[in-house]
Amino acid sequence: MNGRYLRMSFKKRRQREQQWIVGLSPPVVISVFVFFLFAILALLSFFGPPLVDRSVSPILGVDDEWESHLWGSKLSDNYRGCSDPSREYANSNSKKPTARYLTITTSGGLNQQRTGIIDAVVAARILNATLVVPKLDTSSFWKDPSNFSDIFDVEWFIHSLSEDVRIIKEIPRRNGKPIISPWSMRVPKKCTPNCYETRVLPVLQKKRAVLIKKFDFSLANRLPTDLQKLRCRVNYHALKFTDPLLELGERLVQRMKAKSERFIALHLRFEADMLAFSGCYYGGGMKEISELGAIRQRWKALRPSDPEKERRQGKCPLSPEEVGLMLRGLGYGAEVAIYVASGEVYGGEETLAPLRALFPGLHTKETLASAEELAPFSSFSSRMAALDFIVCDASHAFVANNNGNMAKILAGRRRYMGHKRTIRPNGKKLSALFQSRANTTWEEFARKARAQQKGFMGEPHELSPGRGEFHEYPYACICHLHPPNN
Repeated sequence: MNGRYLRMSFKKRRQREQQWIVGLSPPVVISVFVFFLFAILALLSFFGPPLVDRSVSPILGVDDEWESHLWGSKLSDNYRGCSDPSREYANSNSKKPTARYLTITTSGGLNQQRTGIIDAVVAARILNATLVVPKLDTSSFWKDPSNFSDIFDVEWFIHSLSEDVRIIKEIPRRNGKPIISPWSMRVPKKCTPNCYETRVLPVLQKKRAVLIKKFDFSLANRLPTDLQKLRCRVNYHALKFTDPLLELGERLVQRMKAKSERFIALHLRFEADMLAFSGCYYGGGMKEISELGAIRQRWKALRPSDPEKERRQGKCPLSPEEVGLMLRGLGYGAEVAIYVASGEVYGGEETLAPLRALFPGLHTKETLASAEELAPFSSFSSRMAALDFIVCDASHAFVANNNGNMAKILAGRRRYMGHKRTIRPNGKKLSALFQSRANTTWEEFARKARAQQKGFMGEPHELSPGRGEFHEYPYACICHLHPPNN
C-alpha cells in the first residue's frame, strides 16, 4: 500500500467520522413516516443544544448540574491555597548569615526552567546558602537568549522570598571581578535534603560557592511540609512575570472573553518532534512514518516503538480531532471559543481542520494580537510561552493533550487557585473509545466519554496525597475549609 493511497484513505475515513458526529448520513430508502420523524428531530436539534446528548449525566445525573460541572467544581469553595510557614519554620533572618553562594543553571523550556528555579530556592534553604538569581538555559533546542529578568520580575522575586532565603543578582565583586569563582558540580535527580547535606554542603563549605548545572528535577518530590510550602510560595507568589508580559497577556484574556462568555484553553503538544519521540502513529501513511522516523533517530537511546501498544496504554498524545471529540462528548458546545497554545502543529491546518469543524472559534496569540503587539516577544520562545501560560491560567477550563511540564505546572496552579476546571484526558480508556467510534452512536460515545473522564476533571482528592508530581498535585499547600456547624 503506497503512501498516496494511505493518505487518501485517511482523509476519507476522517470525512466519514465528521459526517458521523454531525449526523449527515441519510438512509438510502426512507418512508414518509421516517421523513417527518427526521424533520421533527432536525427542528429540535436546531433549536436545542448542539450535537451532544445532554439527557442524563452519569456523574451528576441532571442537565443543569452537568452544565455547571463543565466550568467548575461545586466542591471548590471548600478548599483554598495555603502556603504560610509553620511556627517551627525558622525565619532565615534569624539564622547566622553565611558567605556561601549557590548558583544554578536551568534546563529546557520555560516550565522546565520554572521547576529548576523553584527547587533552587528550596536547595538554598536546605544548605543555608545565599542564592544567586538563576541563569536560564540559552543553548537548548529553543535557543532562547532570555535571562531571568526578561521573563520574571526579579525585584519581586528577591523581596517576596527575603524571609526564606537570601537572594542576590550576582556574586559580589571586587575590582570589577567576582570575589570567588563557583565550583561546578552535578547532583543526582530527585536529590533529598540529606543528599544535599552530604554531597553539596561539604563542597560548599570548602569552596564557598557552588554551580550546579542542568538543574531540573534535582530535588526530591517528597519533602517535609514546610519545604513543600516554600515550593508553593516560590511557584504561586514569587515567580511573577514582567509587567510587559502581564499587560499583553491580560489583553489576550480579555479578547478571548469577548469571543464567548467562557472559554477553554488547550495546550496542544502536537509538534513533529513530540510525535516522533512518542513513537505513536496518527494515520498519515508512509509520509508520516518516514518523516517522524527520521526525527526519531535523534534519540539513539530510544527503543523501537510499538505504536499500537503505546496507544492501548494511553501514552499517545491526543490528536486535535480527538481533543475536540472528547470536549464535545463532555458537553462543551460548538459556540465555545478555544485558545490554542502550541508550537508548530504537525500537518498544519489540515491537522487542525477536524478540531475547527467541531469548535469554529479557535484562536491563538497570533490571531488575537497584532504583529506590533507581539514584536517585543516573538523572537523569544520562552516569552511567547509565558503569554500562553497567562491565558491558559486565566481560562474558565483548561485541557492538555499531553501531560507535559506546562500541563503539570498549570494543573497544580489551578488547584492551588481554587480547583479551576482542569481536564486531564484519561488516555488509556479514551483510546479504546476512539478506536471503536465508527461503530458507536454519538449518544453512546458522549455517555462513555463523560463516564471515563470521571476522576480526570481536576476535582479535589483525585489523587492521594504524596502520589504524583508535587508541582501537579501540591497537596501540602491546599487547605480544606470545613463548613460552619448549623
